[in-house]
This record gives sequence, structure tokens and C-alpha cells, in this order.
Amino acid sequence: MRRTSARLLYWSPRFLSILFALFLSVFALDVFGEVHGAGPIALALFVHLIPAIMVIAVLIIAWRWEWIGALAFALAALGYAVSVLPHHLDWVLTISLPLIVIATLFLTNWMERTQLRVLREPHTGH
Repeated sequence: MRRTSARLLYWSPRFLSILFALFLSVFALDVFGEVHGAGPIALALFVHLIPAIMVIAVLIIAWRWEWIGALAFALAALGYAVSVLPHHLDWVLTISLPLIVIATLFLTNWMERTQLRVLREPHTGH
């Protein structure tokens, strides 16, 4: 594996997790049209942001232990799919599919961790 490929493999699940958390955060914006008053808006916003907060929490753990990220994101994808199927296949594709991609990338990171660690180290030029 080349150094560029190793960096891409290392950073892609982390970057995609952040993008996915941002994507989920967009759904929280609907509270501004539904709820009135600062207190109720703050509470509703927090409740709507829980999925994004959970993604970030898993990412923090997975940054060090990729296998946990692979397992957690895969279980989240499965749990979400089971909860909305068979009525909302489009929701599964929108939410579970990215989670499966992230889980697969973290699993690959974990399986290739020794090689990735060596290739990610700064090049000394010797």
C-alpha cells in the first residue's frame, strides 16, 4: 500500500463520520418552525441533535479503536434499518448506507492498522 492510499484509508472514515454528523444535524433545524420560546427550542434542538452527538461520540472512540467504530456504525445501520423497514427504504438508503460505508472503512482501518501506522509516519528522507 502506498503512503497516499494509507492516508486516504486512514482519514476517509473519520472525515465521512464528521460529514454524516453534519448531515444529521441539518434535520434538527426543523425545530425552529415547530417550537416557540427559547427554552422549548433549546430542548427540542438538543433532542434532535442526539443522533449527531452519538455519531461524534462513536467517532471519538473509533479514532483510537477502529474495531469499535466498525461495530458501532454497523449496529447503528442495522438498528435503524430494522426500525424503519419495510415502509421507508429510501430512509434506509439515506441513513444506513452511509453508516455501512463508514463501518466498512473503519473495519478496513482496523485490519490494516499495522501497515497504516508505518505508512502514516512522517517520511524521514533516509
